Amino acid sequence: MTTKRTYQQFCGLASGLDVVGERWTLLIVRELLMGPARYSDLLANLPGLGTNLLAERLKFLVAKGVIEQVDVRGTGAQLAYALTPVGEELRPVILGLARWGMEFVGELRAEDAVRPQWGFLAVEAMLDQGRASDAAESYEFQVDDQVFHVAVADGRARAVKGAATEPVMRAKTDAATFVQIGGGHLTPLMAMVTGRLVLEGDMDAVVRCCELLGLETGAPARQ
Repeated sequence: MTTKRTYQQFCGLASGLDVVGERWTLLIVRELLMGPARYSDLLANLPGLGTNLLAERLKFLVAKGVIEQVDVRGTGAQLAYALTPVGEELRPVILGLARWGMEFVGELRAEDAVRPQWGFLAVEAMLDQGRASDAAESYEFQVDDQVFHVAVADGRARAVKGAATEPVMRAKTDAATFVQIGGGHLTPLMAMVTGRLVLEGDMDAVVRCCELLGLETGAPARQ
């Protein structure tokens, strides 16, 4: 049996990395930030991660109290993995790292995996609360087969799974285009011109949404 590596440093950062610093661990946590997931779901959404290594990582995270097995259907037949309150504390850490990492997102390669549900966390990471409108409104996104929205109220914005009731803007695109827009490789305007993004709604609302997400619209400045 191999002994897990440790930094052997009496430091909070080093101790945290002893738990989540191994390759694939934070990506497993990323998947669970979107809700409980079965072992097969995790394996399917993390291509390149072998089944034995996934089992090892899950066992370790359960032992550390970061995740737990839950019976989401109440039948006991299909257990799933979910974050514990300790694991949920990683949300701002991972969102911050995801936001920082957008600076380094390169061009999409043929071998790169991309999943539509990652768009939800991308939006949550990109939200700039300092730019949230005072108006109560929502912006809806359909990324491939996933639908979610951003709800703005009382000067705060939050990402919510599912469709909005009466969105002032609707955006429809694919996962790869969504990441390229978020990474600054493609403006919403250019994505629309090339047919990769469909936007519906009031133009002022589109601008407010782009500002909230820190996106350059690529449109000429209004006089």
